Amino acid sequence: MVLGASHTVGAPAGSWDLQTNYTLWASRTRFTIGDELQFQYSTTVHNVVEVRKAGYDACNSSSPIATFLTGNDVVPLAAIGTRYFICGVPRHCITGMKVQVNVKSKAVRTVQRCRGTGKRLRCQYETVLSSDTAAGIDQSAVARLGLAIVATGLILFF
Repeated sequence: MVLGASHTVGAPAGSWDLQTNYTLWASRTRFTIGDELQFQYSTTVHNVVEVRKAGYDACNSSSPIATFLTGNDVVPLAAIGTRYFICGVPRHCITGMKVQVNVKSKAVRTVQRCRGTGKRLRCQYETVLSSDTAAGIDQSAVARLGLAIVATGLILFF
């Protein structure tokens, strides 16, 4: 089983606050299926509201997908696509307290690593995950195929 990464929103320099540049933070972070977002904030001054794109663009939390209020909210990223989060406290979103997260798939591929020269060349094959979008591919089937390759010792390139 492959576990995803936990991303504290705004880290390492910030958190869910009015000072952090979330566009910059999200652009420097790669999100894949199985990862999770962790929002850390003071519940007396902030909250987290997941909205659709229109709500994100307009900073409107009146039709939320979900609302989080604990100050230590964990949001699993279980599917490919874009997720939108804003602070629902009046004027906070307008001043930049919003983040858009683009979740990509985890694809399995086999990599050949060789060392040495000539007849002393030794090669190993390993299955690795790459964070590439694979629209239309059943990722659980790809993962099972990768495990089957490792288990049987077959060498396939895809």
